[in-house]
Amino acid sequence: MIAPGGTIGILGGGQLGRMLAMAAAQLGYRSHIYAPGASGPATEVAARWTAGAYEDAAAVAAFAAQVDVVTYEFENVAVDALRGLANVAPGVRALEVAQDRLAEKRFAAAHGGTPAPFHEVNSAADLHAALDAIDGPAILKTRRMGYDGKGQVRIAHPSEAAAAWLSIGGRPAVLEGLVAFEAEFSIILARGKDGAAVRWPAATNAHKDGILDRSVVPPSGIVAEQEQAAAALACRFADALDYVGVLACEFFAGVAGPVFNEMAPRVHNSGHWTTEGAVTSQFENHVRAVCGLPLGSTALVGRGAEMVNLVGNQVRDWRTVLDDPAAHLHLYGKGEARPGRKMGHVTRVDL
Repeated sequence: MIAPGGTIGILGGGQLGRMLAMAAAQLGYRSHIYAPGASGPATEVAARWTAGAYEDAAAVAAFAAQVDVVTYEFENVAVDALRGLANVAPGVRALEVAQDRLAEKRFAAAHGGTPAPFHEVNSAADLHAALDAIDGPAILKTRRMGYDGKGQVRIAHPSEAAAAWLSIGGRPAVLEGLVAFEAEFSIILARGKDGAAVRWPAATNAHKDGILDRSVVPPSGIVAEQEQAAAALACRFADALDYVGVLACEFFAGVAGPVFNEMAPRVHNSGHWTTEGAVTSQFENHVRAVCGLPLGSTALVGRGAEMVNLVGNQVRDWRTVLDDPAAHLHLYGKGEARPGRKMGHVTRVDL
């Protein structure tokens, strides 16, 4: 166990690192950020910041030697730089799976999950063959480095294959068949070093332009019907990875049951509502888990909650948000409000 007063090392200094550091401070821990840039949203709330490349194994090892545990706010960090470090949570295996969409889908299928139909694509010829096999609309995704709608393109007809292949730079990819679904939802759980796990109510999610727009709890309708099955899968994944920390798994609510979409081995945007809407937030429980502390209750504090992202220029409506006495405003301290950039979020709790 790492007692309060210890130091948590966080790879990444964005808004998730910011909120992790805030939760850590509440429990009496110091946070030390390691990230490529000289500053970021977590700068204002962390005790220390080290600038360095994620691929620099020597620098990462030196950083790890200065902290009690190393965790991360996003999954696209260099796995090779973390190998051999004894104080990383979640472990490297979770990163290996989550960083590669093909490995992720194979992992999910091997442990009882049902992903959308998929095919490995390493060439234009592979893409044409995969489109023939799926025989319908599909989406081409790079195997690595895609998030918030990046690194992917929809293909409505095989005639669009060449342009799609060029648009992703001819990189190794996965072709997924589009599946019919009624809703999108996520299961977020926290698992401790002792294997004990807790989870929050499933969040029903809505996206705009490939970016999460809002998350609502508790679930209703088909999401409520499929919540238990999806949660059982998420727990199975966590056990198979001997996972420590917060894990998010995203699903489509399909006619035949939950369809696995992807996992994130970290705190997740669709769990931001937990800061005000749950007894223990995802950020606090992640800190508790990686430090070996007992996990907190994930129960709702009211009848429900809603989180809405502030993307791009939406952040300029901060005063309007604050005119609502029931709104909890979270701004990330970012500078330029570029299109598609997450600038903050708003949470409302139905008491």
